Amino acid sequence: MSQAPRRTGFSGPTLVRLLARLTDADVPEPGNSLSGQLSQWLGWADAIALSAALKGSPPAVPPGTRASDSTEEERECARVRTALANAVREDGAGAGRRRGPARPSALPDPVEAQVDYAVYRQRYVTQQQSMETAIGNLRGRLRIALSGRAPGMAKLAMVDTVMERVLGAREQTLLGTVPTLLEAHFQRLRQAEAAALAEAQAAGQPAPVTAGAWLAVFRKDMQSVLLAELDLRFQPIEGLLAALRDS
Repeated sequence: MSQAPRRTGFSGPTLVRLLARLTDADVPEPGNSLSGQLSQWLGWADAIALSAALKGSPPAVPPGTRASDSTEEERECARVRTALANAVREDGAGAGRRRGPARPSALPDPVEAQVDYAVYRQRYVTQQQSMETAIGNLRGRLRIALSGRAPGMAKLAMVDTVMERVLGAREQTLLGTVPTLLEAHFQRLRQAEAAALAEAQAAGQPAPVTAGAWLAVFRKDMQSVLLAELDLRFQPIEGLLAALRDS
């Protein structure tokens, strides 16, 4: 069964490189710096809100407020991350068990709706929603922890609040395209296997692969993409944790 070509020349986040390889997309290197890209993403109202957070004074910490232990916050973040990663892996393993063993004698039709991508799209979206909720809660928790530290850390918490609000919608839009990109990979794997099996059958040769093997390949690829997306979504958490440690 033919596989998607492996791309090695592109540098960038693991999620982007993985999607480029699976979809054989021609992804150009970014031409602008990070600050230049941010200036294109932020509207004038967003820029004003960010400027106000940078220049404003952080709210006073109420007397008697206990600064949380950074070790405790790190343990909680590690627990949530592990739980999210395990949910991705268990969902992929469960899909294989639910589907059951493939029938070697069956020749899959590439346009047959025996395996509907809509099922996998919904599972991917469900995992995305779980990540968004859990990581959003962690981010808010870390901001509260930072607010109880030095004024500089409290200001960082204010800036992160604005950044999450103004960039969250764009992040959701961009990550929302991932299931659509994976659908093309899903169809390509299925059609490649069907063509290989049909060619072998027409030539009277043994089947080169077990019918349905393409789906196991796709499930593994989808799991890799979800784990790479989890790493990407966790980057703000790692930044806030680093600030909490330094404070």
